[in-house]
Amino acid sequence: MIQLPAPKAVIFDMDGTLVDNMHFHHDAWMKFIHEKKLNIDADTFERDYHKGTLIEVMQRFFPHLKTEEELRKVGDEKEALFREMYRPHIKPIEGLMTFLTHLKKAKIPFGLATMGDKNNMKMTLEGLGVSESFHSTTSGDLVTYGKPHPEIFITAAQKLNTAPSDCLAFEDTQSGITSARAAGMQVVGVATQFTESELLELGCIHAISEYTGFWFAE
Repeated sequence: MIQLPAPKAVIFDMDGTLVDNMHFHHDAWMKFIHEKKLNIDADTFERDYHKGTLIEVMQRFFPHLKTEEELRKVGDEKEALFREMYRPHIKPIEGLMTFLTHLKKAKIPFGLATMGDKNNMKMTLEGLGVSESFHSTTSGDLVTYGKPHPEIFITAAQKLNTAPSDCLAFEDTQSGITSARAAGMQVVGVATQFTESELLELGCIHAISEYTGFWFAE
């Protein structure tokens, strides 16, 4: 059994960390790009556009849109596509539910720090049946700067009344790992986007492919 020192609090990313769903996001982005006739291929999108908050991505797509309201409206179209595609397929990464139960029994508070918007967060947490389990949630529409900026993890730690250095983050992406580490947290990588060895190279202290068997040293 994997064992690390118990943290004072745990902060989870959502997409790719609680659920293995990033391919649904990719498909939704590609459909959105096609419908908007943006003429951007997948590699270019990932390299040049897919960074930060939803508003920041939309600013890159549509520089002629000047207000946050306009940008959020068009961004909501992409998120609605994602929810339509993903809703029937929501399921937790193996072992997650048992791990959350163990955290509750150990009285270790846990929060959520996702760049997904509040509607995506609500759908996913309700689909998993854990809406009431998290001590705090922070979605991407509540922060100014997206990952890899540390704002969202700092905010999540503040909501748990815990210093970031006393929190353990669970993340699956390079931008998320960078964000959590910049906030002062150690990170356990979840291998949905990268291999476990790649996650260690990105700075994670440990990497898992599922939560089964994961717990902390007594």
